Amino acid sequence: MTRLIVFNKPYNVLTQFTGEGATLADYIAVKGVYPAGRLDKDSEGLLLLTDDGKLQARISDPRFKLPKTYLVQVEGEPDAAALDRLRAGVDLKDGRTRPAQAQQIEAPDLWPRDPPVRYRKSVPDSWLSLTISEGRNRQVRRMTAAVGLPTLRLVRWSIGDWSLDGLAPGQWRDAPRPTR
Repeated sequence: MTRLIVFNKPYNVLTQFTGEGATLADYIAVKGVYPAGRLDKDSEGLLLLTDDGKLQARISDPRFKLPKTYLVQVEGEPDAAALDRLRAGVDLKDGRTRPAQAQQIEAPDLWPRDPPVRYRKSVPDSWLSLTISEGRNRQVRRMTAAVGLPTLRLVRWSIGDWSLDGLAPGQWRDAPRPTR
């Protein structure tokens, strides 16, 4: 039987089971599961792990265009032009991104981050919901920077139909295998 785990990866945890510092092994004592995709050490949120190689590829391979939604705290206030650029696709050093769903949102009700995001009284920050269908290295951070909105905090909220709903950082649960 295929196992699929939904995990809320805390900030400063490596997306692997071995290495220097905090790793997945500090949170998940399940043998034979591997991450389907990555989250950088300085990113938080949804990570899916499975023991099924085909499912792992379907989740992480950009060919399948599985939507991934991120809640992104950025430095600055987005204007319509910045949001339109994200929606149209952004030119990065490794090519143009696919169009994204992008909108400014109210600050989400998230757990506090440790360490907290730096606060600067003279520089406003805001939140975006950004949904992409590819997964280049540090793509969301590079996209927001390209439109003049450096990322301060990045939380992956959902991948396809799976979400963090109800999971605190460091918690995980088994999820049903997708039927499609």
